Formats: sequence, C-alpha cells, structure tokens
Amino acid sequence: MSKFLIIGLGNTGNEYANTRHNIGFDVVFAFVQKHGGSFRSDRLAYVAEIKYKGKPFVCICPTTYMNLSGKAFKYWLDKEKIPLENTLTIVDDVALPLDKLRIRGSGSAGGHNGLRDIEATLGHDKYPRLRFGVGNNYPKGMQADFVLGKWDAAETPVVQLKIQKCVDIIEKFATTGLEQIMNEVNKLTIK
Repeated sequence: MSKFLIIGLGNTGNEYANTRHNIGFDVVFAFVQKHGGSFRSDRLAYVAEIKYKGKPFVCICPTTYMNLSGKAFKYWLDKEKIPLENTLTIVDDVALPLDKLRIRGSGSAGGHNGLRDIEATLGHDKYPRLRFGVGNNYPKGMQADFVLGKWDAAETPVVQLKIQKCVDIIEKFATTGLEQIMNEVNKLTIK
C-alpha cells in the first residue's frame, strides 16, 4: 500500500506561530486535526500518523528550523521508505499573491531557504511541493521581517480559506494524483 509523507515547513517556537513563514506547519496541523491525529515529538520533527481513505500518511513539521529542513525530510523519507513522488512539501511563497496556490512536481527553490536545503540534501529539485502565496507587500530589504510577521486582520479570512483548500489538496494529491490536482489548483483564485 502506498504511504505518503506530508512535510510542512516552518520554524519551531512560539515567536514563529501564526507567521507567514510557518504556513506549512499550519496547513499540516489542520490536515492532521481534520483526520483525528495528534503530533508527537520525534527525531528531527513533530510527527503524526493518520489514514485517509485507507492510505497511510506520515505528517511532519521539522524541528530543525527552516534552513535545515532537508535533514528531517530525508530522514523520514528513508525511515518510512516512501517514494519521493508520494511526498508533498507545503511552503510559503512571496512570489505568489495571497489569493494563489501553486502545486508542482519539481522546480526551483525560488529563494526559499527551506526548499533550497531540501534540494541540497536530495541533490535535485524533483519532488512535489505546494506553494502557499503570501504576497510581497513589503518595502525593499524587508522580506525577512515580512515573512516572519503575523498575518494582518484583513488577510486572515483568505488565509483560513486557503488552509482548508490545502487540506483538500493533500487529500486529492493522494487519491487522484499530481497531474490532475495541478490542473485544478494552479488556475484557482481564492478570495
């Protein structure tokens, strides 16, 4: 039976909770919560195991901090013997507006340190990822402050809708496959 590895990228610690950079954690927490799972602290990550439509999922939120996400990704990939095409990494993306999501089977890190570390660890960029647009409404040179900042009150309703949509996307990724879900998701505007 095919097993899936769902990776939410973020940083541990209360100071990073509910920030744009931690949206990967938020999506994975919502997915696990919807399916009645709970997280435990384990090697290099918070880990939860759930089933959806008979398919087992190992869901991780690395505790290595964003810049070392590859270490946790590779450890759990190897430990659980999950094929790379059955992984989905959820990450924030300043290159996408807040109302967009993007899912792809490969591609550049786009300046994202978490993706860059995964690619360095794997030696390539051929693994599925779901990019959660956070927008780029920040002055030049202030990107770090922006992504490490909390959501504005005006953004919160769209963020909540997108988190629920991402939970649906994870489920469809496992049941219908990457190609079909790409066609649906990459055209969406969520408002």
